[in-house]
Amino acid sequence: MAARDFFRRLGPGIVTGAADDDPSGIGTYSQAGASAGYGFLFTAVWLLPLAFAVQEACARLALVTGQGLASLIKSHMPRWVLVVAVLLVSVANTVNIAADLASMAAALRLIVPVPQVVGVIGFALLLAVTEIYIPYHRYSRVLRWLCLSLLAYVAVMFVAQIDWAAVSLAVLLPHVDFARTSFEILIALAGTTISPYLFFWQAAEEVEERSVSPSDFAVDADHPTGVNHRHVSAMRGDVFSGMLTGVFIMFAIMATTAATLHAGGILNIDSAESAAMALEPIAGQFAGLLFLLGILGVGLLSIPVLAGATAYAIAETFGWRESLELKPRQARAFYAVITVSMAVALGLNLLGIEPMHFLVLAAILNGLTAPLLMILVWWLARSKPLLGKWVSPWWSRWLLGVATVAMLALPVLWLLAP
Repeated sequence: MAARDFFRRLGPGIVTGAADDDPSGIGTYSQAGASAGYGFLFTAVWLLPLAFAVQEACARLALVTGQGLASLIKSHMPRWVLVVAVLLVSVANTVNIAADLASMAAALRLIVPVPQVVGVIGFALLLAVTEIYIPYHRYSRVLRWLCLSLLAYVAVMFVAQIDWAAVSLAVLLPHVDFARTSFEILIALAGTTISPYLFFWQAAEEVEERSVSPSDFAVDADHPTGVNHRHVSAMRGDVFSGMLTGVFIMFAIMATTAATLHAGGILNIDSAESAAMALEPIAGQFAGLLFLLGILGVGLLSIPVLAGATAYAIAETFGWRESLELKPRQARAFYAVITVSMAVALGLNLLGIEPMHFLVLAAILNGLTAPLLMILVWWLARSKPLLGKWVSPWWSRWLLGVATVAMLALPVLWLLAP
């Protein structure tokens, strides 16, 4: 693959990887580092290949077929499977949006003393209007730059008092105490890294990328789907870059919160103020502002992805016109789903759940939902009638199978744990 092909193609995967580190992810990773120190750092090493395999399979399905994930499930699975899959992802996404909005509002209050509900409503309106009225090809350029807001945690990792010997030991020789709280954190970490909404978003954006440059997918006798090795290599490089970015940020957040919060005796993050303290080594008294910028950056990046993934899934289910490139009058039902998703998320914020706890709950819900959808992705990605010679290679199917079994096992182990 030529370097120019990779960088020209860079987009869906890198945005998906950055969206993986949404406010729910930041909250979950911070709680893991604060409560267990370096104890869960080993998950970054294990989750990277598994997350890559899942996202690569979703991207491959869409790239080869030109269809989104819900459309493929609709065409090749019983109707009830489609309904269950779309219902699961819609509920998980909406709860995730609610949690992310709550955390953004809580972060805003560190700098501007506005009521929590005012912040939630303001961010929901801003994001809904942006996603509905700004064409995706413009918006996606902004999304890629918003990824830079995550680098604050990387900076902290290099200036905080991190015991790198202990980090190496924790990564190479993992230890899990088999307590129920440990399995809760493992479910949350897996759920926020291998998230259901990313499956649908990755596939939908591969379809969008293909529709933007149809001339690049010439159909002939050698390439009946219009896909060639260059397309697949570029897609794979894009997806790996995105997931590597997401998991590296995950590692950085857990390492810095372990070296700052856990080392300082803060074992439970129950407020935005507590979470912001992890950034004090580089920001000092401006830690709250830096935390706000980081949360706003990833929130503005991830919430449109969450709402968009729900809209794509439901629109594909009912055969509605769907694309973020279309104007609202051209895809009313599609954009109505985005609006309703935001409205329901606002309603959930009235339940009074603490924002930081809300984030971890959303991650756990993702962890319980993901394995059922992963089974469907595994089944479709191995279908030769569907993908022809572009069927997922053995290593991808094996990694996806391991990821699915592991995520199915975690809730069982949680139930059996003392």
